[in-house]
Amino acid sequence: MDYSDHFESQSLSSSHSTHENSSVALRSFLFLIVVIMLVGWGLITLYSASYDEAMRLSLPPHYFFSRQAMFALFGFFLIALFSLLPLSWIRFSSYPLLILSLVLMLVTLFSPYGVEKMGARRWLDLPLLPSFQPSELVKIALILTASRLFGGAAELHGEHKNVRVLIFIALIIVSSGLMVAQKDYSTTVIFIATSGVLLIIAGVRLIWLSLVAVVLVVPMTIFLLIEPYRIRRVVSFLFPSLDPGGMNYQVNRAMEAIQSGGLFGKGLGNGVYKLGLIPEVHSDFIFASFVEESGAIAVIFLALLFLLLFYFGVSSALLALHSARFVSYLAFGFSTMILLQALVNLAVVTRLLPPTGIPLPFFSQGGTNLLVVLAECGLLYRCIREVNV
Repeated sequence: MDYSDHFESQSLSSSHSTHENSSVALRSFLFLIVVIMLVGWGLITLYSASYDEAMRLSLPPHYFFSRQAMFALFGFFLIALFSLLPLSWIRFSSYPLLILSLVLMLVTLFSPYGVEKMGARRWLDLPLLPSFQPSELVKIALILTASRLFGGAAELHGEHKNVRVLIFIALIIVSSGLMVAQKDYSTTVIFIATSGVLLIIAGVRLIWLSLVAVVLVVPMTIFLLIEPYRIRRVVSFLFPSLDPGGMNYQVNRAMEAIQSGGLFGKGLGNGVYKLGLIPEVHSDFIFASFVEESGAIAVIFLALLFLLLFYFGVSSALLALHSARFVSYLAFGFSTMILLQALVNLAVVTRLLPPTGIPLPFFSQGGTNLLVVLAECGLLYRCIREVNV
């Protein structure tokens, strides 16, 4: 036996393993840096956009910032927790979490604990807990469930696959129906789009996708048209000159704020449209205040951060597609969900889509959404660490 060859082989194997570990560590580290930058930038922007609103409500100027920072800290705790949890525990939690989230949706709709705001019954106010939206929990639960249904084996064929597809489609319909009943139309659209991506990745045939589209799009269109205010919203979007001071007021002021920012912005804290000119600017329209103060150059960097987050998720999903399918579906689902939410928010603020209530991830005021986005990032981080490059 040639011991020199043996030791050389061991050395090469060890070197390859070390290289793989260092690559995974670097990717996961860079992903965390992107998340920290987005959260930090979001908190700074929120403080600048919200202090005037807080003082008008007789609250401390840092009220919305402090509240959001607490949710951010808890979100980073979740990231640390998910990085330590065995993958088998995460996989096992999918079904119980889905059942819990659907039950909470029903409690929101049909119990005194459901809270109605601005005509929508989306919030649940339970004793000893802050108010939150169970629909946000459903988004995580269904991606986990889809990953468990389609990622348990290398390949699924025949009746076995069809049964799982039917189960998932039924879950999409039930979850979407509850979201629509809560008048959470924008979340429903993002939820369905992400579910469609997972079905495509699972190799579902076109006939099944067409069935899902018909079953969901037709009732959603009817739902859209039976409410007069939604018809007005669509008409105002298509013909903005008809109602410049009504439905289009918020979007028009947002576009003015964006245009006034120019290339480099007016400087942090120097924006004027947040001083009552844009209603709820610290929430769904925070992007307008961001561009006014930071300028178009900052928008490029912000887009780069979101694309990097999406890249780390999707590249890890592709690497795991044949070796760890559960991880692959998780990464595809959560990276798609976060990017779609950001794109829809930007499209609404820049008048590319009709006005609808969808927050900008990491930036908009709303503890539940930030916590859910960071939970998704925590699961993405777990997926990145699981994949060998």
